[in-house]
Amino acid sequence: MEKEFIEDKELIAERVPPGDNWELVIDRDNIIEGLVQTLTQYMRKTKFKGHYRLEPLNGKLYAIVDKEVEIEKPEPETWDLYGEY
Repeated sequence: MEKEFIEDKELIAERVPPGDNWELVIDRDNIIEGLVQTLTQYMRKTKFKGHYRLEPLNGKLYAIVDKEVEIEKPEPETWDLYGEY
């Protein structure tokens, strides 16, 4: 079996209307003004240094996390007709 990395997104913050206010999933009691401030607070609390994805129409901010999974590749087919088998 081989190992492969896949991208997975983890919800880290949700927008709180009105305006550009955000609430971290790990700190629901604190409303943060501004997306940059939200990212800064998240990075300080978790030490995560990676990629992020913003879905502005849904009001969600995600951290992109690489997960390692094992995959099983099928054996290549062989054909009697060509003398491979």
